[in-house]
Amino acid sequence: MRRSKQPAPSRTTLEAQAERLVATYSDMILRLSYTYLGSTADAEDICQTVLLRVMTKAPEFNDPEHERAWIIRTTANACKDLLRSSARRTTVALEAAGEPEAPAEPDGTVSDAVARLPRDQRLAIHLHYFEGLPVAQIARITKASEAAINKRLSRARQTLRITLGA
Repeated sequence: MRRSKQPAPSRTTLEAQAERLVATYSDMILRLSYTYLGSTADAEDICQTVLLRVMTKAPEFNDPEHERAWIIRTTANACKDLLRSSARRTTVALEAAGEPEAPAEPDGTVSDAVARLPRDQRLAIHLHYFEGLPVAQIARITKASEAAINKRLSRARQTLRITLGA
């Protein structure tokens, strides 16, 4: 029995898909990566990695929500991989490091307060309030229970109230 080969997608089809993915998901991937890593350069690397994975693996998605959840999960996993990697833990002699960059201007006190939350709480806040995901979907994406996500959100809100004096 012979398998029929499907024709390779045309270059314009691939370019259109790449442009759609970048337009739709790049900001979300960057924000989520920055939430995990705290580094703009690392967040940009993760964004590129995730978009390349989507293009090269070409998974079949049931709907746009399935695609979005897959991209969020892939982004979180890529960030965790980077945090675990030995390359991130290497040290450099002070002379080789060069001059440090000036810190970026803070976006506002709320963003700064959220950035100081523990990673699990920061991720829950980001996905719930910035990405608009319901608790049930955050639980599925992070492989935690809904009760755990609700508790993280509650603790994060309490910490933010104290930090922001609201």
